[in-house]
Amino acid sequence: MTVLPRLRPPSAAAVATLAIVAGAAVALAVPGPYAIAVLAGLGLGVWLITRRLERQAAQAEAGRLEAARQLDRRISELFSLQELSYVLAESIQLDRIVDQVARYGARFLQADGALVALVEGDGLRVVAAAGTLAALQDGHAGPGEAGLVRLAVDRERIEVAQAGGPPIQLLGREVVTSAAVAPLRSQGRAVGALAVADRREGPFTTEDLWLLSTIATQTSMAVANSRLFEMVRRSTEEWETAFDALTEGLGVVGPGGEVLRANRALAALAGLPPETLLGAEFTAVIADRAPQARELLAAAQRLERPNPVEIRRERDGRRLRLAAAPLWGPAADGSVVILVGDVTEQRALEAQLIQNEKMASVGQLVSGVAHELNNPLTSIAGLAELLLEPARRLPEPTREHLRVIHDQAERAARIVRNLLTFARPSSLVKEPVDLNDVVARTALLTSYEMRQRGIELERALDPEPVVVMGDRYELQQVLLNLLTNAVHAVSGLDPERPRRIRLSTSRSGGRATLAVGDSGAGVPAAIVPQLFTPFFTTKGPGQGTGLGLSVSYGLVEAHGGRIAYRASADGGAEFVVTLPLYTPPVAEPAALAESAPAHEGSERPTRVLVVDDDAGVHRLVSALFTPEGHLVDAVRTGDQALRLVEGEPYDLVIADAHAVAADGNLFAATFLAAHPDWRDRLIIASHPRTSGPHPSAAAHWVAKPLDVRDLRAVVARIRRAVRREK
Repeated sequence: MTVLPRLRPPSAAAVATLAIVAGAAVALAVPGPYAIAVLAGLGLGVWLITRRLERQAAQAEAGRLEAARQLDRRISELFSLQELSYVLAESIQLDRIVDQVARYGARFLQADGALVALVEGDGLRVVAAAGTLAALQDGHAGPGEAGLVRLAVDRERIEVAQAGGPPIQLLGREVVTSAAVAPLRSQGRAVGALAVADRREGPFTTEDLWLLSTIATQTSMAVANSRLFEMVRRSTEEWETAFDALTEGLGVVGPGGEVLRANRALAALAGLPPETLLGAEFTAVIADRAPQARELLAAAQRLERPNPVEIRRERDGRRLRLAAAPLWGPAADGSVVILVGDVTEQRALEAQLIQNEKMASVGQLVSGVAHELNNPLTSIAGLAELLLEPARRLPEPTREHLRVIHDQAERAARIVRNLLTFARPSSLVKEPVDLNDVVARTALLTSYEMRQRGIELERALDPEPVVVMGDRYELQQVLLNLLTNAVHAVSGLDPERPRRIRLSTSRSGGRATLAVGDSGAGVPAAIVPQLFTPFFTTKGPGQGTGLGLSVSYGLVEAHGGRIAYRASADGGAEFVVTLPLYTPPVAEPAALAESAPAHEGSERPTRVLVVDDDAGVHRLVSALFTPEGHLVDAVRTGDQALRLVEGEPYDLVIADAHAVAADGNLFAATFLAAHPDWRDRLIIASHPRTSGPHPSAAAHWVAKPLDVRDLRAVVARIRRAVRREK
């Protein structure tokens, strides 16, 4: 089949030309007046065709010009969008991004004002505003406030309000003549809006809204990127802060053993600035090349999970705990994460706790032994004192033997009391304490060790009692700590140098002073500020925990005093404790002599009940009070005592602190619960109180071994009080 070529229709100019040629031919062929009519009609047709052709040409030119104008606008918009893209790409700071968007949006759309608002909670906050809307910068619109911006965000579509109608509420109370608002979307939801208002060149066209939508799309991406970057930056800062805030050393060690990353704690353990530590060999700067550290790193590099190791660093004696784990991932390349903890203080504290447990066990043993020793010592010392009374006419040699027995029993009792100082915890039972007596007791405890080490103990005590208000046993602990340090300081001296410790007490200006000096090497000036720091010690490993001076410091401060170091005159060290002096209250007028016989005139005899499981105590109390006219009954158990008290009119009860009733409670507590009016007539006999008040809350206490004079004095006070009540 033959395809004929498609013929184009003739143009208007070609048709007019053909019409003129045809008309001329006809005119020549038609004679006379008909020829004139033909030519006239031909001219009119030509004119009409020409006018039509002119109109078509004008329309074509107008279309070409409009097309050219639209092309120029599209090219301008493309260049403007490209310019905005460059501007947005220059910064990831949200403030700069939204500020540029507001200014460019107003310029692109020939608007007098523009703003960017972002969702904040349930409301909207204007983060950027330009032109006539600049006053809205940093403004806030709540969830209940209407407006075109809120409408666009809620509907998530472009909202337009053209000029010529009623005033338009844009945001809050802001009113404009025309506005177009495009929502900003991120991750499928509206996060804000871009608004332009008061357009200068007529109503918003479709092309304007297309441009506004394009700007909003770019803005949404820029805002999302900015927020993501800010989130990453903040997370990085938080991670860096947490990394450096760790108290344990944390770092990354490369396959060659070099430090790739380290926090401040790890740098502090190495004693280097963080930047200097990077690149250094880990085992050299941290672990003093300890073999355990090398094996730990090697095991982690083999992708194993090695157990933590603990090393002791020779250069400073600190104990470090090292843990390592392989760094996983394609970029790990044999790197290892290392965790280093300083456990020096923890180990010292553990050692102290172990020592405390040992001392607690020893204390329990000593407490039991002391209780058993005090009972026979009560009989020995008490009966010896009774026999030494002037009323008993004994030969002088016999009296001398009795004095020796009494003095030795008192000495044994003092040793037991001193041992009990460290067998029971203290509870700061404050009472008047003579520092001279504290020195004497503590020196007795340390005298044997000093003689063994060849140390001379000098005493320069104030001739008058140096009395302070405090806990005797805690003050004795302070002095013992200071004496122990002094003994260590002079024990290592050369044989030709004197080994001397000096104890002194004095009173001045309402303050009591207790000083302990030694002839040792003294304390270097560089470490004086650290003397009272917990766990600080100059002794070698295993020779001290560094707690003695810090504990002493706390005990002295609890007594309202101060402890300080000063260089001794003979080159050694001297520690000085100052405490407030005790001012006794005004004494009451002297009462009747406490040693006077209690049986006077027609007054009935005093009936005394003794509750103690030791027959020697029964014998002593009976020998003490029976000759004076008192009636003494003695029982061994609390049950027997409770039955007797119910049926006999006793005046006072002397009970051992450990006596137990049938209900398993202490006899004194059970007794006073049933007879609270007996509180002022119950005497508790016990070791010196170092563990707080007795559960019975009795008013009177005497120490064991019983002292005859103390017991008589307490009984006399009770009898005087009873007589006053009557």
